[in-house]
Amino acid sequence: MTDGHGKGLPREHQDEDGHVTGHRTERIFAALPPAAGRGFARTWWGQAWLKALEDSALDGRQVKEGRRHARAGAVGAVSVRPGRLTAVVKDHDGTPYRCDVLLQELSAADWDRFLNLVADRAGHIAALLDHDMPPHLVEDAAAAGIELLPGIGDLEAECGCEAWDHCAHTAALCHQTARLLDEDPFVLLLMRGRGEQELLGELQARSAARAQEVADGLASSTSEAVPEPAPEGVPADEAYAARDILPPLPKPPPAVDQPGAAPVLGGGSDPAPGVEVAALEFLIGDTAARAQRLLADALAPRHEDSPPQAPLTCAEDAVRLAAAGPDARITARLAAGSGRTAKTLALAVRAWEYGGAPALAVLEEQWTPEPAAMARAVAQLAGAWDEDEDKPRLRHERNRWTVTGGDAQLRYGRDGRWWPYRKERGQWAPAGPAAEDPATALAALGAGAGDAR
Repeated sequence: MTDGHGKGLPREHQDEDGHVTGHRTERIFAALPPAAGRGFARTWWGQAWLKALEDSALDGRQVKEGRRHARAGAVGAVSVRPGRLTAVVKDHDGTPYRCDVLLQELSAADWDRFLNLVADRAGHIAALLDHDMPPHLVEDAAAAGIELLPGIGDLEAECGCEAWDHCAHTAALCHQTARLLDEDPFVLLLMRGRGEQELLGELQARSAARAQEVADGLASSTSEAVPEPAPEGVPADEAYAARDILPPLPKPPPAVDQPGAAPVLGGGSDPAPGVEVAALEFLIGDTAARAQRLLADALAPRHEDSPPQAPLTCAEDAVRLAAAGPDARITARLAAGSGRTAKTLALAVRAWEYGGAPALAVLEEQWTPEPAAMARAVAQLAGAWDEDEDKPRLRHERNRWTVTGGDAQLRYGRDGRWWPYRKERGQWAPAGPAAEDPATALAALGAGAGDAR
């Protein structure tokens, strides 16, 4: 049952006799069109789902075959209900097989703890309402002993082809489910045991109960015959819960559209010894621009859920400043101060423009991945191209894979992303932003990829 656009609509869960078995729901998603030319997981939680499939399946060939099945549109309508996914998947010869993928439901105690921790953080509720699953939510749940995302061995398979492990049909169903998860993380929560409306209703009830408890406590404290000493402050969660009965917070400062202009410091007088006026004016302007960006970020929605940015080193900040395009004298000082030549600073600026500090680290750091990360990278390379595609021949050295006989290279970052590089005048240079998939990163190089036979 869908809304005509492929979006799953809930319906009451019934037993074999047609009786409603409580508030549990089932959602039916219409068959999705073929996924040619696109990945199956863009979100981090969708990628974690596919990682669980890869870790659970004993035969990696079946996972690849399942990806091809899903890409060809062989997966029919997908039924999602607590603990189970179901779909009919057609084999290459058109034979249909019913497939089921099972995932353990959370216990009542697990759901109680999960709902409490979500109700205690407004950011978590806002994220779920926006169909987002921020890492903080999953990390907080894990700290409370609740595993939302599946891990190794958590995805169990049942298929009409009578395979005893994940086959190409169940792997295809898992790949198709990753596309559903990208659009709606409530699909995962339903598999864990709670439908969207039920979950949001319980969260609303708990939030209202917390607000009432705080209101009752404040009313009781004001009726005391002997006044209590005024507390120094109120915990943030209590203040938020009592937001409807407390005076409103002051309005945030207004947004600033443009940073202020740097003052002209020369003034016709001689500058102090050792002070370069143009460089000082440039730094003042950069400070104003950074302040404007920080204020805009602070006023943005869900800013409190954004992870703090790591401070830049002096060498990194020199590249950031050079990327702003100062004049040649300032650029030369930035190069000398960061231990770079003009040529290496230009390469660093190009990397920075493609991806900031992570891209700069990929340019300037060569490292050897840990065994688990290396296995992950090798598996991604092995599965990046279908059997009917021309696969590039790659020569490997530490975290770099170079196309044999060509002028293209892939670099594996510490964050698990792939960065394209092209040889220019005998030196490797950044050639594009990072991609989750190595084939996508290499395709960004176009004809410059060289021999990809």
